[in-house]
Amino acid sequence: MSSPHVGVLALQGDTREHLAALREAGAEASTVRRVEELEAVDALVIPGGESTAMSHLLREFELLEPLRSRLAEGMPAYGSCAGMILLATEILDAGAAGREATPLKAIDMTVRRNAFGRQVDSFEGDIAFGGLDGPVHAVFIRAPWVERVGPDVEVLGEADGHIVAVRQGKVLATSFHPEVTGDRRVHKLFVDSL
Repeated sequence: MSSPHVGVLALQGDTREHLAALREAGAEASTVRRVEELEAVDALVIPGGESTAMSHLLREFELLEPLRSRLAEGMPAYGSCAGMILLATEILDAGAAGREATPLKAIDMTVRRNAFGRQVDSFEGDIAFGGLDGPVHAVFIRAPWVERVGPDVEVLGEADGHIVAVRQGKVLATSFHPEVTGDRRVHKLFVDSL
C-alpha cells in the first residue's frame, strides 16, 4: 500500500516543520498553494500562523471555497493553532471587520482566538492526549482554546481546564504546535487515520 499524500497549506505559517513531521510519520508530503495542488492531495494540514492573514490569503489565492468543498466532501485534515481556528464552525474574537478569520466549518466547535493571551503569554507543558501513550509536550504560542464542541466531537486533550485538542471523524485539531517538539506522535496519529 502506498503512503498517503498529505498537503501542507503553505500560504503562511510553519510549513517546513509540518512537512518534516509528516514525512517522519510515514506520509508523502508536499506544499499546497494552488487549487491544482489541493486537488492532488489525500489530506491537508493547516499549520499555525496568523488566522486572519491565512483567511485573507485563502481568498487571494482563490482557495477558500475549493478548500471548504473538499472538507465538506470528507477530506481528512489536521490543523494546529491557527489551523484549529480555521477548522471551526464558529470563531470568537475573529478579528477586525474586513480582516476576520474565516471558519472552514470542518469541526463542530467554537474556538476563541488568542485565548491564552498575547505572545508574551506563550507557554509549554505536558498534557494527556487521548489515543497516545504518555503525555504530549505542548507548545502554546498565542494559542486558541475550544469553548464549545458538538456531540460528534471527541475531546483529546485539555490544558488549564480548557479544551486544546479535538477530533471529529478524520479531522483533527490542536491549539498547540507538536511540529516544533520533535515528538511525531500527533502527526503519526493523523497519518495512521488516513
